[in-house]
Amino acid sequence: MIAVADSGVSNVQSVLRAFRAVGADAALTADPDVVRRAERVVVPGVGHYAAAMRALDETGMSHAVVEGARAGKPTLGICLGLQLFLEQSEEAPGVAGLGLLAGRVVRFRTSLPVPHVGWARVRLTQSGRSQPVLAEAFSRGGTDAFFYHVHSFHPNGVAGDAALALAEYGTAFATIVGRDTVLGVQFHPEKSQAAGLALLEAFARWAP
Repeated sequence: MIAVADSGVSNVQSVLRAFRAVGADAALTADPDVVRRAERVVVPGVGHYAAAMRALDETGMSHAVVEGARAGKPTLGICLGLQLFLEQSEEAPGVAGLGLLAGRVVRFRTSLPVPHVGWARVRLTQSGRSQPVLAEAFSRGGTDAFFYHVHSFHPNGVAGDAALALAEYGTAFATIVGRDTVLGVQFHPEKSQAAGLALLEAFARWAP
């Protein structure tokens, strides 16, 4: 079973529907014990970094997510969920993230409109091509595909081999990051049609 962590700051029904569309058993939960028992964990999110971290901390979900990830459980962050995997964010100075990945979250510095809303080409890096979920999800399109983004902030300072795919909005930024069994995507796979469903299906089958 895939436990979809409820951070209380987003509507996750589209994520649940997308997993069910690819035949995966996914359930929303705010119970850390359910997260601990689950085979895989997904942390989605749309909203403010501080509010999401507060909700996860208050319910004990943050500890359960970190414990599982560090024990080798496949763990996926979507949009704000990815940002929470990093150490800190400009959106909430002084608020510590989950720290599953080194790096921080910064706001776009560009003359283009912010937030970045729309489809963007996502291109795998060399390390991304060998990541099992991405290798399967991108197998039909080669090393790039289009995914739907809605965000004002993005990962920054991520170690080179942890930057698994890049996109561009004024400048290049890491839009997929990960290490070991932790994977984070800045875009919304549940809104990205066939490419997004392929990624979620590959995650649901991932057995590190």
